[in-house]
This record gives sequence, C-alpha cells and structure tokens, in this order.
Amino acid sequence: MDWGKLPDVGAVALLTCAFASVARRGFTAISGLWLSGWLLIELHFAALMFLSPRSHLGALAGFIGLAALVWAGVTFMWACVPFRNELSSRWMVAAIVATNTLYLVLLSFAPDGYWALVPVALLVGILPLSIALFTIRTFNHPLRWSAVSLYGGLSAFLLAVQNQPGNGPILALNAVFFTVYFGCAIHFWYIYRRATTGALITIAGFMAWAAVFVVGPGINAFFPALHPESEVWNLPKYVVAVGMILLLLEAQIEHNKYLALHDELTGLPNRRLFQDRLAGALERANRTGKQAALLLVDLDHFKQVNDTAGHHVGDLLLKRVGEIFLGRVRRSDTVARTGGDEFSVILEEPTSRADAERVGHSLIQLLNEPLELDGHTVRVGASVGIAVYPEDGFSAESLCIAADRRMYSDKNAAKTDDAREYGFPPRADSLPALSEMRGLKRRRLEASSL
Repeated sequence: MDWGKLPDVGAVALLTCAFASVARRGFTAISGLWLSGWLLIELHFAALMFLSPRSHLGALAGFIGLAALVWAGVTFMWACVPFRNELSSRWMVAAIVATNTLYLVLLSFAPDGYWALVPVALLVGILPLSIALFTIRTFNHPLRWSAVSLYGGLSAFLLAVQNQPGNGPILALNAVFFTVYFGCAIHFWYIYRRATTGALITIAGFMAWAAVFVVGPGINAFFPALHPESEVWNLPKYVVAVGMILLLLEAQIEHNKYLALHDELTGLPNRRLFQDRLAGALERANRTGKQAALLLVDLDHFKQVNDTAGHHVGDLLLKRVGEIFLGRVRRSDTVARTGGDEFSVILEEPTSRADAERVGHSLIQLLNEPLELDGHTVRVGASVGIAVYPEDGFSAESLCIAADRRMYSDKNAAKTDDAREYGFPPRADSLPALSEMRGLKRRRLEASSL
C-alpha cells in the first residue's frame, strides 16, 4: 500500500466535505453532479494507494484509479451541459464514457493487445460524431460540436502515438486525460462567462488541470533530470475545488438577493421592488411629460379557495394569476405581488386612463373565467383600483392611496351586487346577511370544484 497518497486522500476528503456542506444549503442538480465528481476524485486517490503492477488486485486498483479520474471529468463536464434532458445528449455522454473506459481497460489489462487499440481509438472519435450527425435535425448546439471536435482530435492523436514503442501508451493515456479536462474548461467557460472570482478560478483550475497532462510528459521528455514534487501536479485539483465552492457561494448570494426583491411563490417583484419600479416609472413620466398608471388588483374569493380546496390549490391560484397578468401586459410594464392576494401593475408610457381601464377590465374578465387547478375548477374574480399619474397624484404614495380607495370601492360595490343577487339587504354592515351570502358562495364554489 502506498501511504504517500494518504495526505491527498485526506485533503480531497476535507474539500469534499466542505463542498457538500456548502451545496446542502442550496442543493441543485448541478451541485449534486459536482459532488459526485469529487467523490470520484476521492475514489481515484484511494485506489492509487493500492496500486501494484505485480498483482491482479493492484492492476484492478490502477484501472479504478484511472477510470475514476476520467469519470469525474466527464461528470464535471456533464454538469455544465444546459440540455441534459435531451435524449441525444445522454447518448453522447454514454458514448464518451463507454469509449474512454474501454480504452482504459485495454491499456490496463491488455498491454500487448495493440491491435485492439485501433478500433477503440476510432470509436472514440466516430461514435460522438455519428450521434451529432444523426440528431442534427432535431438538436444542435455549439457545446456538442466542441465535444465532437475534441474527441475527433483525440482519436487522431491516439492512432498516431498509441503503438509507438516505449512511451506510446503513456502519451495516449495522458491525451485521454487532457481531452477530458480541457473539455471541462471549455464547458465551464461557456456556462460561466462572467467575471466573478469563482468562475475565473474554476476555469483557470481546469485549464491547469488539463495542462498537467501535457507539461508532465514534456518535462520527462526534454528535462529528464527535473523531478517536480508529485504534489505540484495535484494543485490544480484543489484550485478547482475552491473555485467550485466559490461558485456555489456566489449562486447562494445571488439567490438571496433575488429573494429579497421577489416573491418566492410567484417569482414576481415583491413590495420592495415594486416601490422602486413605481418611483422609477413616475420619474420617467415626469421627465418626458407622459402619463403612468397604477392598477391594484385584489382577488375576491381567495380565502374561500383556501378553505374549500386547500392551501396547495391557493398557491397554484396565485401562480396562475401571476402568469395571466404577465401574459396580458407589455414587457416594459411591471406586475408585482404586493400582498397575500393583492397584485399591483405599473403601466408605463405610452398609456392613458382609457388604456389603464381597458387593461384593468381585461384582467377582471380573465379572472372571472373558471380556472383548472390540480383537479379543481375555481372562479375567483377580482376587484381593481386604477390611479393615473399625474391626474390622481404626483407621488407614489398618493397614487397608491388613490388606487387603494378605488379598489375597495369596487370591492364594496361587488359585495352589494352579490347581496342583491342572493336576495339580501345591500348593506355592507349587515353581518348576518353577508355571512349567509358568503356561505352560499362557498357552497357554490365547492360545487364547481367537484
């Protein structure tokens, strides 16, 4: 057993634990793949502790160590593929893993079987190219062709050097590792094209990791008297690990910033961001001499939906309402969730009171339509209050007050109409009548959701 690998095993284990601790707070599919890759790196170092060319167990440990290094690189690369759900992408990664693993099997267990290396080396380049060409009509992406180019070049290099006497198999093995980790650098650069510390460190770490498999053989060939410490070749691994941890922390910070300004359920701007957007809209309207409109929309029967169909359906309803509103307004306008069942819409220029009333009327009509939510059919309805700058106020606060008053006026008018519909006195302060009216409406809602 090579106890000299124990420090590397311990260092990678500590980094993996640190990575897992950070990833657990915001676990995603990508962070899960990264964690799997680092577990494979841990397996790589652990297997090399048992490396011994004089026994079958040692040869198996050597193969596992080499294969784990390749599998880790492919896992890191696969994590950066934005189209992982594509069936052809799964074929591609399966082809890369299978051909690389088969090639390592031949190098590890059949050193004299040079004839078998040729067809496998051909498959390394032909199989990814065939998959890309076969599926080009249904799917095409630059990252796919970068992988095809890399493994096409690897195939040509393997055919050129693998049967050379002496160091041919070593050069071929290093070429496999270089291709895998240079592919990681390309994929990470494509996905994380931003000037953040985590992205720069991770991409640079993968470039250095790939360069190890070029610089190492170059030193052995041209500077045989130079013997760098083995730990030097492992430094890029630790650099990549630190970079990935920073990427996770950066993502969590961005997510926290997003949650500070957006509603977690609907993804719409929350009240804080809404106030900023409204202030900006009024400033632009004042500067250009145009108008801006504020719409406050309050759902009429949201509590009944929660009571009769459950809070899960209530959450689905809020999401659906947000989607309906976003589909009705322009991209330059703002839709925000500013309360439990209250939404606000900012309409910027060009707009007028007639435009705002037309938008408000269309939103009410859309919400009066029955909505299918998780097997329930609900009718929610809404009340809207409209305020236009500068007619109804010169400040955000005055507009909100004006829109709020009109919204509640609209809601009270709707309650009066409902009371008349059910034959009750149209007085808002008649508690028994309103209670009975709500009971009838709740039973109607329950009947419509069956």
